[in-house]
This record gives sequence, structure tokens and C-alpha cells, in this order.
Amino acid sequence: MSSDARGLAEHDGGGVTPPPSVPQGRRRPRGLGWAGRLEVAILVGPALIFFVGFVIFPVIMAAYYGFFRWSGFGPATDFIGLQNYVTIFTDPIFQQALGHNAFIVVASLVLQGPLAILLALLLNRRMRGQSVIRVLIFVPYVIAEVIVGTGFSLMLATAGAVNSFLEKIGLGALAQDWLSDPGIAIWTLMAILTWKYIGFAVILFLAGLQGIPQELYEAAAIDGASYWQIQRSITLPLLGPTLRIWAFLSIIGALQLFDLVYIIWGQYVSSVAGTNTMAIYMVATGRNSGNFGYGSAVAVVIFVISLVVALIYQRTILRRDTAGAITERGVK
Repeated sequence: MSSDARGLAEHDGGGVTPPPSVPQGRRRPRGLGWAGRLEVAILVGPALIFFVGFVIFPVIMAAYYGFFRWSGFGPATDFIGLQNYVTIFTDPIFQQALGHNAFIVVASLVLQGPLAILLALLLNRRMRGQSVIRVLIFVPYVIAEVIVGTGFSLMLATAGAVNSFLEKIGLGALAQDWLSDPGIAIWTLMAILTWKYIGFAVILFLAGLQGIPQELYEAAAIDGASYWQIQRSITLPLLGPTLRIWAFLSIIGALQLFDLVYIIWGQYVSSVAGTNTMAIYMVATGRNSGNFGYGSAVAVVIFVISLVVALIYQRTILRRDTAGAITERGVK
């Protein structure tokens, strides 16, 4: 033992001072207790009851009735197993509707996304009448689908306002059968959807742009970066979480599209014009045909497809955003 250590031991009465204790980590937080649990039950209970009653229970009942040939009246007794589901996936009309939904998903992302980003970048800059322009862009989103569908069905008819206007200005050769031509109708639908829902994307992107620090733009400008270099290197990466959330909402909405197609084309014209969707197919072959068991099976298929797409998207695309939101649990 060295002289310094021997002197320290003699100073402490012959014993060596023990090293300081190492902290063992945070204690596990205590439970909420009865008062906390009661408060959570009061706040969450009503919403949970409504969710179970209006979402979970209908899905379970639809899955149950999907195994029966049921007209909607009386108890379901004609059990047919998986026959409804086999018919769904072998029906070319359903395959066509599924293809239309897939096309609408991709086209919505390709058309609405870049256009909404450009409009958001434009409206994020100071200009005269900025607030009025923002309101005008957002107005179509808050208009009821019934009004939008009825208005466009009248304007885009063969003898409607659009073709009449083209003829009056000398562009009658551009007049088309916008709603009935299978080669044009799907693009007409995409134009209407873009007009209707781009306002929501623009407002969402504007909110995301407000969260980007201005110091980053100033530093990039000082370094000599151009406007588009700044947008590519700063704005788009930092706007990524907002873009991914918007894309998720757009995909789910496109998979469940029903109202505008049903109002403008109806269940029969949509199939001929090439704009029918899975939801249109469900109503046409289920409720309107008096075969509620088959319609329930179609509803289950739509639900499963939407759920699988949502889970895959969350696991692959949204995982980088949700990982940072998870807090580390206390060490036991």
C-alpha cells in the first residue's frame, strides 16, 4: 500500500473509504391509482364505446354475414362459407374496380402532390391578397360532395356548359363526351378529385412550412444557394413528415372513394365509363341487388385491403416518423 493510501486509512480510523455508490437507474413510475384510472375511464370511455359500437362491431357483423346468402331480412340461415369471397375475386367487374382504385391512388399522389407543393411554396411567400388566395384554394374542400358532383355532372354533360363554351370561342373540336367516353372519363374524375382535395394538401403543406426555421434559409442564401437548391435541400427534406402523412390520407381516401363517382356516374354508367370503384361495386352488387350477404363480403374485402395497405405504409414509410415519438420506458 502506498504512503498516501496508508495515511488515508489511518486518518479514517484504519478503514478505507468505500467508493461512491453507482446510481441504479430511475425507479419505475408508480401506477395511476384508482383516481387516475377513473379519470382515464371517464375521458376515454365514451369515445371507446362509440368506436367499438360504430367501427369494430359493424366490421365483425359484416364478416359474419359475408358467410351467408342473406337478403337483409330475417336471420341469416343460408350458410355458404367462402363462396361469396371466391365470387368476388373471380368477378372481372371487381377486378376492374380494384384496378381503378389503384390507378386513382397513384394518379392522386402524382398529380396532387407536386401541384400542392408548388402552390404551398407560392403562398408561403409574402404577396398581396395572400389570405384571400388561401381561402379560395381551400373552399372546394369544404363544399359538400353532393354539390360538387351535381355541378360537374351538369357542366360536363354532352350539351353542358363546358362544351358550349368551347364552341362559342371557336374550339368546338375540343368538345368531348367527358363523362361517358371510357378513355376520358377516368381523367375527368382525376381532374375533379384534384380540384376538390388539393386545398387540403396545400393547407397541410403550409402548416409544415411554418415549422421550418428561417435561419436555415438565410444560411443557405449566404452560402450562395439558389432558390430551387434551397427548396430541394432544405424544404423538401424537412417537409417530409407532412408529405408522408398527406400521402397516407390520400391513399386511404382513394381506396374508399365512393360519393363523387356515385353522384356523377351512378352505379351503372360508372362501369361502362370505366370509373367504377370497389365501393361502387359493393353498393351495386350488395344493397341495390338485394344480396346483403355478398355486399357484406365486399365490405370486408375493402376493409382488409385498406388495413393491409395502411399497415404496410406505417411499417415502411411512417416508421421513421413514429420512431422518434416513442419515449423510452423507465428502467426497472
